[in-house]
Amino acid sequence: MSSFLSVRDLKVHFPTVDGVVMATDGLSFELQRGKTLGIVGESGSGKSVSSSAILGLHRKSSAIVSGEIWLDGVDLLQISDEEMRRRRGKDVAMIFQDPLSAMHPYYTVGNQIAEAYLVHNNVSKKAAKKRAIEMLDRVGIPQPDRRVDDYPHQFSGGMRQRAMIAMGLINNPSLLIADEPTTALDVTVQAQILDLLQDLQKEFDSAVMIITHDLGVVAEMADDVLVMYAGRAVEYGKCKEILTHPEMPYTWGLLSSVPDVTGDTSAKLIPIPGNPPSLLNPPSGCAFHPRCTHMDKVPGDLCRTEMPELVPGVSAGEHLKRCHLANPDEIYATEILPEIAPELVEEK
Repeated sequence: MSSFLSVRDLKVHFPTVDGVVMATDGLSFELQRGKTLGIVGESGSGKSVSSSAILGLHRKSSAIVSGEIWLDGVDLLQISDEEMRRRRGKDVAMIFQDPLSAMHPYYTVGNQIAEAYLVHNNVSKKAAKKRAIEMLDRVGIPQPDRRVDDYPHQFSGGMRQRAMIAMGLINNPSLLIADEPTTALDVTVQAQILDLLQDLQKEFDSAVMIITHDLGVVAEMADDVLVMYAGRAVEYGKCKEILTHPEMPYTWGLLSSVPDVTGDTSAKLIPIPGNPPSLLNPPSGCAFHPRCTHMDKVPGDLCRTEMPELVPGVSAGEHLKRCHLANPDEIYATEILPEIAPELVEEK
């Protein structure tokens, strides 16, 4: 079965006076219609840059974009700016992480949602406003016929995010990209937003890319997970497989730094040592090696000198990992799991 979205060897490089920033460097992944891909990683790992490339938002910048982005049989990197404008918002839409800055403060919420509909449909302003009210109602905003004339600052954070979802979905896009859709929202509102996205995805049969640093969001939403580090994929596979049998030390670090509300309340979180690398001068070999505490388990100096390929992991199947470790499953089970989830080890 061919993928609805297929990204192949995507590179997004930004020339600067200090050199070239390799924000995304050889990224590949697939996404089927009706499925959700979770992209996780620290700030600066290339998550948002990749999604912006799919939307064609780098076209007017100095960015050098190469590779292939196939959406429903069309390579988005080969079409004209005009064709990209026609597709943006209609075939592919985005929910930005900060709706207060993404929405214009001088226009009403309804006006901005209706504008997204008018651009792609030959209808009157009255019909577009009616459609905006329908969408506000669909995303759970009370009294939508009255709130449609309010300004963004009159909405709460959760309501603004709902309005952004309404704007993103107003043209029934085939692909929806949600960039940190629950950032800065309290946990109860987060759960409501995620439920809403899942309900609307089922209704529209949209493919969804959700970009986040929150593994809880990924566990709730994603069918597949792509872990990014320093502009590259370091682990990729089915969500359950990645969360229960991770094979890359960076993924172990992400899992170790998540608090478990059902576990031992006195247990300490285990942060990843060091800082993310500079994308201007990335480390030689494996980009994660300066922060990795498992280098001594790899023979020779491979981690420092040779970039590992993204290859099938120990569990094979569709699980891919970029790491020189020969027995990551065994290390995870004996060293990592007892620290982050001792109750699971005790059960065994």
